[in-house]
This record gives sequence, C-alpha cells and structure tokens, in this order.
Amino acid sequence: MVGEAASGEEAVRLAIDLKPDIVLMDIFMANGDGLEATACIKRYCPDSAVLMLTSSESDEHLYRAIQNGAAGYLLKDLDAVDLFESMEAVVRGEVRINWLMEARLFKHIAHPPKDGHSIVSESLTEREIDVLQLVAQGESNPHIAQSLNISINTVKVHLRNILEKLALENRTQAAAYAVRCGLTSPPPMK
Repeated sequence: MVGEAASGEEAVRLAIDLKPDIVLMDIFMANGDGLEATACIKRYCPDSAVLMLTSSESDEHLYRAIQNGAAGYLLKDLDAVDLFESMEAVVRGEVRINWLMEARLFKHIAHPPKDGHSIVSESLTEREIDVLQLVAQGESNPHIAQSLNISINTVKVHLRNILEKLALENRTQAAAYAVRCGLTSPPPMK
C-alpha cells in the first residue's frame, strides 16, 4: 500500500503523485464523491485501475462508476480472499463486478431505458422525483413546499436524500441531472 485518502480530493492528489497500479475507491467520501474522484483519477492517471468498493447497491452509482472509468464494482460484504483476487484481476486488465450488480447491469443493457427517468425512478421515491422536477424548473424550497403541500423542512430532507442517492453535491448538479434525464415536465399536483 502506497497511500490512503480520507476524501475524494485527497485520493486524486495522491493518485497523481503516487501513480498506483490500483485504487480502491468508495462512493461516499468527504470533499467530493468517489465517482467524481474516479473520473479525475482516470483522466490524470489512465494506467491506474480503479476498483469501487462500496456499500451502495444503487444502479445509478454502478452506471456512473463504469462511465467514469472504474474497472470493477464490489460491495463491502465480500471476504478478504475475494477482494485480493479482484484487485489482482483488475490490475491484469480484467473487470470485476459484484454478481448482484452484474445481473442489474445485464438487465439494463438488454432493456435500456428510453430516457433517464427509468434510472432515476429506480433510485428515488415518487415524492423525491416530484421535488427533483421542481428543482429542475428553478423553483425555490418555499414554492416546492407550497406546490406539493409539504413543509419546507420536508423539502430539505427530500433534497438531501436526492443528493445522497444520486451522488450529487448540490442543488445545481441535481437540476442539471434532472434535465439530462428528461425530468423537466411538471410533477402531478397531489
């Protein structure tokens, strides 16, 4: 082991300095998520393999990890022998994905969503999607609360959950994500 990082920023800095053969990366990290750190590491250190080791079973996290250049996606419940075998495999250029996540990936490839809404709906609750749609339209928390007949604090809780589930950092990223996924039509009033 040549280095250890507590944040996404630090992981990128260390990878650039140390040029490791492999980086074990979690999704949830301080000062930037592991998905963004993975993209940066692959941009600056293309020869370093990044192996996601996380507790997240989110399809969206899996897809983003692959898109950002991860060579594998493993859940933290695996044993040490499997972890070391997987590390050796990705250094040799192989891909390693947890069997549960692999099944979801094959299903996604076999039946791709017509738009990003399908991926989002797998990760978010119906109410979180309603809030995300209104965020994408540029609505304020008080207006979202009034439109959905919920409290401002409930809106804030939904926003926090949305950011965590989609591995986003702020409201602006959430709005951009919603637009990319085609979630700009108004949510039904309930």
